[in-house]
Amino acid sequence: MTTQRAEAELIDQYLATRDPALREEIILRSIPLVHFVLGRLGVNSSRGSDYDDLVSQGLLGLIEAVNLYNPAYGTRLSTYATLKIRSKVLDYLRSIDWMPRTARQRVRSVQNAMVKMQEQLQRLPTEDELAEHLEMDIDIVQQAFQDSSRVVVSLDETMDTGEDQATSLYERTTDENQPDPSETFESADTNRKLVEAIQALPEKERLVLSLYYYEELTYKEIGEILSVTESRVCQIHGKAVMSLKAIMGETERKPAPEAGTPPAAPPKERRRGPRLPANSYR
Repeated sequence: MTTQRAEAELIDQYLATRDPALREEIILRSIPLVHFVLGRLGVNSSRGSDYDDLVSQGLLGLIEAVNLYNPAYGTRLSTYATLKIRSKVLDYLRSIDWMPRTARQRVRSVQNAMVKMQEQLQRLPTEDELAEHLEMDIDIVQQAFQDSSRVVVSLDETMDTGEDQATSLYERTTDENQPDPSETFESADTNRKLVEAIQALPEKERLVLSLYYYEELTYKEIGEILSVTESRVCQIHGKAVMSLKAIMGETERKPAPEAGTPPAAPPKERRRGPRLPANSYR
């Protein structure tokens, strides 16, 4: 608590004076945040010089956050800096097209197969079923999950809902700071479907999503909790997000009930809406 208070006072002093020395001290104290964000993206120091390049991009995002930070918006500097760092790193990865085309095609093939099999089976396919359907070795399917989980596929990635414009799972959740009364009903319904989709996932996938998005742990930290490798956590996360997209896509494509059809019973109220509850895996 004392450290947090000292950091808050340091930020207040800098905002009041714009002293370059205070600015530099804030940046130096915040460098661990860059490594934390990279860890959350599944990037670690094993990438060698590539990791150093990503750290540099993250530092640029951190510096930009400190320069532009305005507490009037009610956001903590660490929160704002996290978004800026992540954005800068993702922009850089997209600019260098870091994932080979064959890997991208493999990820897309697995994702499309998962959507198709979800429709056919009316449940999520297993890894073995996906491998058989695609005529791939299971280790290749798992590699696709791992590739997808490293930045390319996340809750921010677009999903095909059968509509003219693609959207993301993130965009389909309610923004509590910018309510739109005309969309309240639609947002609530989408949030309910997302929660139900999460509950339909296998226990381990729900646990990984909870630890990653709710507890904000890195892949490495989750691996230590589950006693599995970091790469396996990447695979589980990638499969979970692909599964959510398949379930949500299927839900969106279902036709509306015909006139005179009794409405379905309302769902039980969820405490946190679309946000992943800490006990969602229990």
